Amino acid sequence: MERYFCILDENKICDRCGECEMCDLNPDKVCDNCGKCIETDEEYGVIKISKIIESE
Repeated sequence: MERYFCILDENKICDRCGECEMCDLNPDKVCDNCGKCIETDEEYGVIKISKIIESE
């Protein structure tokens, strides 16, 4: 069985808690990809990449 690290805490082994699947605006709701958390009036968005993690 291959182990994966939590995407929210890189020092924690994933225990399938489901926290990463929760809505950023309403933590009691599972994310349904509605996009409300990223809506802006801008024509385009910019994402700053802080680091790239490569798996072996």
